[in-house]
Amino acid sequence: MTSELITYRKEMYGELENILAYWVKYTVDQKNGGFVGKIDYDNNVDERAPKGSVLNSRILWSFSAAYNLTKKAQYLQMAERAFKYIQTYFIDKEFGGVYWTVDYKGKPLDTKNQIYALSFAVYGLSEYSKAANSEEAKQLAIDLYKTIVKYSHDKIYGGYIEALTQDWKPIEDLRLSAKDANEEKSMNTHLHVLEGFANLYKIWPDKELKAKIAELINLFLTHIIDPGTNHLILFFGNDWSVKSNILSYGHDIEAAWLVQEAAEIIEDEHLIAQLKEKSVKVADAATNGLDEDGGLWYEYDKTESHLIYEKHWWPQAEAMVGYMNAWQISKDNNYLNKSLSSWSFTKKYIINKDKGEWYWGVNKDYTSMSGQDKVGLWKCPYHNSRACLEIIQRIEKINP
Repeated sequence: MTSELITYRKEMYGELENILAYWVKYTVDQKNGGFVGKIDYDNNVDERAPKGSVLNSRILWSFSAAYNLTKKAQYLQMAERAFKYIQTYFIDKEFGGVYWTVDYKGKPLDTKNQIYALSFAVYGLSEYSKAANSEEAKQLAIDLYKTIVKYSHDKIYGGYIEALTQDWKPIEDLRLSAKDANEEKSMNTHLHVLEGFANLYKIWPDKELKAKIAELINLFLTHIIDPGTNHLILFFGNDWSVKSNILSYGHDIEAAWLVQEAAEIIEDEHLIAQLKEKSVKVADAATNGLDEDGGLWYEYDKTESHLIYEKHWWPQAEAMVGYMNAWQISKDNNYLNKSLSSWSFTKKYIINKDKGEWYWGVNKDYTSMSGQDKVGLWKCPYHNSRACLEIIQRIEKINP
């Protein structure tokens, strides 16, 4: 497999450059600062689109992480731009949270505290702190972590409440997006709280933070990963009662490596052993959503026995990493072949070779989902650049 791995690594370096070159060329907002909020399928910029905290935190993480690998000065400059914009416009100076959206000039729009957004801010700020050796970014990440724990942590049942008002009161609409269930706890938020906390631990190995990470990992092992099917359960009541019957294959394969990584970051050998075994099982569960062409379908509704015949960009990126991780654990080349097949599918159908970046996705007949964003509140450089970075670093550990 050595020649295949060398080629894979080379292509990942090339694709990382391609992805970030797009964001450098098209997304910098020269008029109003920071980055534009929306670019459509044909690269038309909506200069007045709202700007999202999640998008900006993911831009911050992507360029910081790319700089940490490549030391390319331009990436650090882009990361610094993102940091300054987040610090100036997204951090709520009065109540200590993070705005969900601001308008194109930076004025607060949606001021609710979505814990998902705070977690991505922690994730991006932690990575930037390492890239820029910024004590300011590190302290901001620590402050946001403490804020999450103070207001959102469930001291009775464990885990984190989805959202609160700007001034940290209970909120009626807890949803991340219109398609989500309005429940108090979700897999998605917990996965990214874990991700943010684990990245913070790399630069701030605090004892209480380690305990919170371990608690989150155990919640995945006891509640979030279905013990019967090894698929992730998406929504819960505050007491972890199940409130969902949807399978998300992309989240399955993303969790198949992210949760294990968190255990490795805190160096908990007992949890690492548990997660290595579980990661392969979760990767196997995700395989129920793999098509013969190597692409990963989006979601399956068990109640309606209905498969959503769409292959979005981000599950393909996560499949590349998740199956490589399963291969590294098991040494079974079938998993490496699945990772390579995901990349082959992505090259053929997801990468926009003419206009840059990745399409939102393709339909069953391989037509592109042309009504969707190229850049937007949810369309970002994080899943695909991270897949490149993960594959590069994993292969370099095998073949230095």
